[in-house]
Amino acid sequence: MAKKKKKFKEKEEKTEEVEKKLTEAAEGEVVEAEMVSAEEFEGVMVALAEKENDVLRARADFANYKKRIERNRVQERQDMKGDIIKRFLPVLDDMLRALQNAPEDSWVDGIQLIYRKLEGVLESENMTRIEAEGVEFDPNFHEAIGEVESDEYESGQVAEVLQEGYMLGERVIRPAMVRVAA
Repeated sequence: MAKKKKKFKEKEEKTEEVEKKLTEAAEGEVVEAEMVSAEEFEGVMVALAEKENDVLRARADFANYKKRIERNRVQERQDMKGDIIKRFLPVLDDMLRALQNAPEDSWVDGIQLIYRKLEGVLESENMTRIEAEGVEFDPNFHEAIGEVESDEYESGQVAEVLQEGYMLGERVIRPAMVRVAA
């Protein structure tokens, strides 16, 4: 074992010596050419290949690191956006309920305009409403709070939407609260 360490150390010293001479040659200094055996040359070439492999690996690791950091940054932005939009959803729900029960009055048109603007802003942020009524119940998009007897819908279909569900891009930020036909 000690022989191998000694031989390896000798090869490393020789490699460092050759690298130093190559560096000096690259800097324009005159270097004496020294004849080396084929075995020593092969050792230097192996060491050089290992170092080149290490550099390539380090570059690949750094590129992967940069990609991972960028993915995390994008995900954090999406999470923050989702958290902010979640805070606006109760306001949107209250406005919708108010408009559904609003009397015939001129001020209701103004409230409808505000509601449409708020919806437009949220849609511009890539928020979409989850279609629920009449579709097959899907636990990924719907939250069932009960069953109802229905002649209009088949068993397993959403019969009534109690609270709208929303998605931000491909992610559900709030499932639709529904009753399913029995």
